[in-house]
Amino acid sequence: MKYANQWVLNLLLIAFLSLPSLSYGQKIKISKSDKQAITNLQTVISYLASDKLEGRRTGTRGEKLAYEFIIPQFEKAGLQPKGTNNTYLQPFEVNEGREITTNSWFTINGDTLVANTDYFPLPYSHVASFNTSVSPDIRESKEPWFLDIADMMEKNMSNPHFDLLLAIKEKSLDFQNKGASAVLVYNDGAHDDDLQFQPKSHDSALNIPVIFIKNEKAKKLFNSHTSDVHLKGKINVDIKKRTGYNVVGFLDNGAKLTVVIGAHYDHLGYGEDHNSLWTGKREVHNGADDNASGTAAVIELANMLKSSKLKNYNFLFICFSGEELGLFGSKYFADNATIPLEQINYMINCDMVGRLNDSTHGMSVGGYGTSPEWGKIVPQKSMGISVKFDSSGIGPSDHTSFYLKNIPVLFFFTGTHPDYHKPTDDVEKINFPGELQVIKYIYNILKETNKMEKLTFSKTREPQTESVRFTVSLGIMPDYTYTGEGLRVDGTISDKVAEKAGIKAGDIITGLGDFKITDINNYMKALSKFKKGDATSVYLKRGNDLLNYKVTF
Repeated sequence: MKYANQWVLNLLLIAFLSLPSLSYGQKIKISKSDKQAITNLQTVISYLASDKLEGRRTGTRGEKLAYEFIIPQFEKAGLQPKGTNNTYLQPFEVNEGREITTNSWFTINGDTLVANTDYFPLPYSHVASFNTSVSPDIRESKEPWFLDIADMMEKNMSNPHFDLLLAIKEKSLDFQNKGASAVLVYNDGAHDDDLQFQPKSHDSALNIPVIFIKNEKAKKLFNSHTSDVHLKGKINVDIKKRTGYNVVGFLDNGAKLTVVIGAHYDHLGYGEDHNSLWTGKREVHNGADDNASGTAAVIELANMLKSSKLKNYNFLFICFSGEELGLFGSKYFADNATIPLEQINYMINCDMVGRLNDSTHGMSVGGYGTSPEWGKIVPQKSMGISVKFDSSGIGPSDHTSFYLKNIPVLFFFTGTHPDYHKPTDDVEKINFPGELQVIKYIYNILKETNKMEKLTFSKTREPQTESVRFTVSLGIMPDYTYTGEGLRVDGTISDKVAEKAGIKAGDIITGLGDFKITDINNYMKALSKFKKGDATSVYLKRGNDLLNYKVTF
C-alpha cells in the first residue's frame, strides 16, 4: 500500500484509526483440505518477504527476483502470458524526478560546496559551468548576478499569496533579459526561506542557471565589497529513470468478459524513496503483509479458479509494481491494457490481507459503491469475517487506476498495524489461516458474479478523509506519473467542485487563482491558501486550448 506524498499518508492513517487493533495470539481452525493452500501461501510470502529480495523496490534486483518467482507460479496455475510481446512482463518507466548528477561540482574562492548541503539549482535552473571572477556589485554584464532574497521575504511576510520560488524566477528572468549569465541566490536576512531542492518539480527552465547557495560562508563572500568572488565548477541536473515490471497472466475461458484480480508485489526496499515510517538504522523493508500477502492471494486464487467450474468470465491476474511510488504500474496497465478495457467486468484488489484479527475477524472492503450490484453480492458477514464497507472507488492502492476507467472495483484490506512501512513487517506475523479465509470470501464473490451479466458502474463519493490537511478540495485525482509542466487531472470526483465547473480527466491545471501550478507540490501549497466559500479561477490546458473556470470552494 502506497503513500506517494505526505498528505496521502495523513489521509491513510486517519482512515486506519477507525479500524480495530490487531492481535495474533489465537489460531483459526482449519480443515485438512486447506492445508495445501496454507502451505502455498507460506511458500510465496516467505520467499517474497525474505531478506534476499531486499524489499522488492521497483526497478531493482529485488523486484527482478520477485517477478522471476511469480512467473513460474502463473505458469503452474496454467495462465497464459498477457504482458508485452507475448510475455508475462509489462515494462513501464518510472520517472523519479530530477537529480544533481555525480559529475557536478562547485567551488567559491577555492572552497568546495557540497550539493544539497551547501547549494542546489532551483527548479527552473539551466545547466551551469563556471570559471570566472566576479564582483557581487556587478550589473549589466555577461557575468553571474547575485540575488539576496532577504528584502522580498521581509516585504511579503503578511502576504498569503506570496510565492517565493515564483518571485525568484521572475527576478532571474529579468536578470537574464539584462544579460546575466547566471543568478546566484542567497538569503542574508533573519527569516527562514525554507527552500530546498525539488526533484519532482516540472517547472520550465530559464536559459541561465539559477543556483541557491545555503552555505553561510558563501553568503558572507557575496556580501563582501572588497574583493571579487571566484566561481568554478559545473552543475548539471538530469532526469533519473528506472524500469518497473507488471506480471500479467490470463485464464482464457472463451468468455466475452474478463475479471481482473490484482495486487502489487513491490515494496520499499531500504526506504530509499522516503516512503518509510522507520526512524532507526537502515534496514530491509520486507513487506510481508504489504504486499507479499496480496500477491500470494492472487496466485492462490489463480490456482483455485483454474480447477473451478466458474467459466462465465475469463480472469486476468496482475501483480503490479510501482504501487508504493504512486500507482505507477496499475496506471500504466490501465492506460496500456493488454485486453480491451470495455471487456473488463470488474477488478478485485488485494492489498495487505495477511493480518486478519483472530478476535474481531474484521476486514475492510473498499469500492462498495462502484456498482449497485455489490450490495446484492458482497456480504457483511461471511466465512467468519465481519466486513466494514467503504463505498469510494478511490483509495491508496491499485484499484483506483481501474475505477478511474469506469470499471467497478473491490478493495480488500485486513487493517493496519504498528509494522506498516517498517522493517518489522515480517512473515512471522502473517495470519495464514486468516488470509485463507479472506481468499475464500473473495472466491465466493467470484462465484456469485459468475451467474450474472456485466456489472453496472457507478461513480462514488469523495473519500471523507480528503480534507484532513486542507480545508477545501477541488475534488480531483492527480496523475502522479505525469512529467510535464502543470498538474494533470486523472479523474474528477462526482458532484464536487471540479466536476461541477466542467473540469475533465486529461486537463492540465496550470494555475489556481494567483498561484502558478507546475506540479503536485505547488498545487497542494496553493490549495492550502484557500478556505470554504472562497471563489477563484482554475487555469488549465485541454489539448491546444487554454481555459479558465470560475470555482467556489
